Amino acid sequence: MDMEIPIANVELGKEEIEGAISVLKSGKLIQGEKVKEFEKSFARKVGAKYAVAVSSGTAALHIAYLSLIKSGDEVLVPGFTHISTASMVCFARGVPIFCDIDPKTFTMDIDDIKNKITSRTRAIAPVHLYGNACEIDEIVAIAGEKKLKVIWDAAQAHMTKYRGRDVGCFGDATCYSFYPTKNMTTGEGGMITTNSPGLYEKFKLLRSHGQEKKYHHTTLGLHYRMTEVEAAIGIEQLKKLDGFVKKRRSNAKHLSSELSRVDGITIPYSKDYVKHSYHQYSIVLDGKIDRERLLSSLKEKGIGTGIHYPRPVHKQPIFDSVVSLPVCEDISRRILSLPVYPGLTPNNINYIVGSIKESIKD
Repeated sequence: MDMEIPIANVELGKEEIEGAISVLKSGKLIQGEKVKEFEKSFARKVGAKYAVAVSSGTAALHIAYLSLIKSGDEVLVPGFTHISTASMVCFARGVPIFCDIDPKTFTMDIDDIKNKITSRTRAIAPVHLYGNACEIDEIVAIAGEKKLKVIWDAAQAHMTKYRGRDVGCFGDATCYSFYPTKNMTTGEGGMITTNSPGLYEKFKLLRSHGQEKKYHHTTLGLHYRMTEVEAAIGIEQLKKLDGFVKKRRSNAKHLSSELSRVDGITIPYSKDYVKHSYHQYSIVLDGKIDRERLLSSLKEKGIGTGIHYPRPVHKQPIFDSVVSLPVCEDISRRILSLPVYPGLTPNNINYIVGSIKESIKD
């Protein structure tokens, strides 16, 4: 084994550590001034009017759905995503309706969105998967025509741009995750951005027991607050986010320049008006390449890989949907994620590419 290259790593520096220690020394640990500072900085970064920090990306989705749908409402979701995009619809007593994806971008297929809309549809929940942007203009137009809400899942899309604008400034709500593998982290944590003052107030109530002021509860709510320690880490991570994403894009460009010449591999695709942020660098293998054999070979060479996702959401046992989504089902059998995180060196990337070529040739 020549070297160890994990699929992801956490980019934490002394600034984050010092910020966390400062909060611990202060004794002010629960949602407070650091959270407010982080929210304002994040909203400004993505171009949204408001941001509400919460305990996870899943919590962000749950709050958004609770705010925008009612019991029995149908929500269109992609069949190829993390399960939380769909499961949180259920926790909000809605009904997830699964749509297929575009075979090149892996984001929701526009035609299937149109085909799945019924009189019970109340919202669309598109996912900017891997950091690639959905067709925002078309989805917004459909939602406007059909009077639907749009809850964007941007858990993997920190700093993704669509026609020059950050994906966090569109729609009724945009939900982020700060899980350790994301483009920036708070350890655990999430954020909801919105341009609606009404939704902003509702999101804040729902994350904190429906409490307007101490022991004064005006609605049912949850305990989804972000801690001051997490916010202190997030403030410093946000300052570094441009650099993190710039390096991810550079690493992705290097990988693509090499892998585009390898038979049997399709490299990630994004349209010319999208700036992909490469939370994941996911290739698609043709039928001649045995994915399990390649995974095993790369593991032996010390290279971490991932399969995002090996089973589409609509085929998870909890849903076990009878709907057929051929693109989701095909891509799940052939997708493979490679390391792309900022800490990779050109030598690391050359080693990854060389190992793939060697493994395929064997």
